[in-house]
Amino acid sequence: MSEIKDLVERTLVWAKNKGILDHGNALAQNYKTQEEVDETREALFAKANNVQQYQNKKGKWVFPDEEIKDGIGDQLVTVIIQAELAGYTVEECLESVLEIIELRTGKMVNGQFVKN
Repeated sequence: MSEIKDLVERTLVWAKNKGILDHGNALAQNYKTQEEVDETREALFAKANNVQQYQNKKGKWVFPDEEIKDGIGDQLVTVIIQAELAGYTVEECLESVLEIIELRTGKMVNGQFVKN
């Protein structure tokens, strides 16, 4: 299993090789992240409703479990690239937010943490 740091570096090398880091921008990458979030939500909805296979918005027949894993991976890739294009590392973004959320209190409501 690869370390997360190695996976982040592989992602950035891929993005560089594809021209994303040289010609992309953080806002465009954010739109891509949202697209991946929507696709993952579609798969999670299908799985929650015990759908074995479905035709996604692109017209392809897919299996929910495969789409969920792929979608989460795609989201991670787009967020890593988005951070880089915005001038940050994904690690510093994560560390920054953890310093805030670790202090939050709240409760679980309908399967979701709701902060006070």
